[in-house]
Amino acid sequence: MDWRGTWVNQYGSVVRIEDDAAGRISGTFETALEDSGFYGEIVPIVGVASGNCISFASVCKGKAGDMAVAYTGLLREGRLETAWHYVADDRPWWKAVITNTNTFERRN
Repeated sequence: MDWRGTWVNQYGSVVRIEDDAAGRISGTFETALEDSGFYGEIVPIVGVASGNCISFASVCKGKAGDMAVAYTGLLREGRLETAWHYVADDRPWWKAVITNTNTFERRN
């Protein structure tokens, strides 16, 4: 599976995978959601992939302070179905953790 390319989710957020050599991936992530702590940032991602499975993560300092997000997904019928987990240090801990799902489609 060649993961390289631009992947866009249902909200317009973009994952660009620039390298996928030897099962390791790298690239960037840019959210389209203005209420996200990552909004306005283009953050590096690193991860691993095998077959139709992929996992990648990023950390950065943004408007929400120190933040981390990790995606795990499976390519199904040409779409990347993912679950993600986000943590940030700007809120009380019980509000600092978010988990959800996204679907990405390859744009090129």
